[in-house]
Amino acid sequence: MQLLNIGFGSMVSAERLLAVVSPDSAPIKRIVQEGKERGTAIDATYGRKTKAVLIMDSDHIVLSALTPEVLAARLNGEEPAAGKEERDG
Repeated sequence: MQLLNIGFGSMVSAERLLAVVSPDSAPIKRIVQEGKERGTAIDATYGRKTKAVLIMDSDHIVLSALTPEVLAARLNGEEPAAGKEERDG
């Protein structure tokens, strides 16, 4: 099982990940709100601004303070641009 570091020591299973999206659009905001209401939203931002929403195959929504670009780089095994990691939050 491959784990993806989503910031601040939190990890998710890369195999269960369906999408990494920006939280700015209205449809994604609705998905996040519905997840919070159903109890399937997991907030891994540690109080920081949400910059990415991870949609899992288990119908869970995971909120991350890292950008989708940083998460994609980590998923592909690449090093994100210097200083983009935890400082993004």
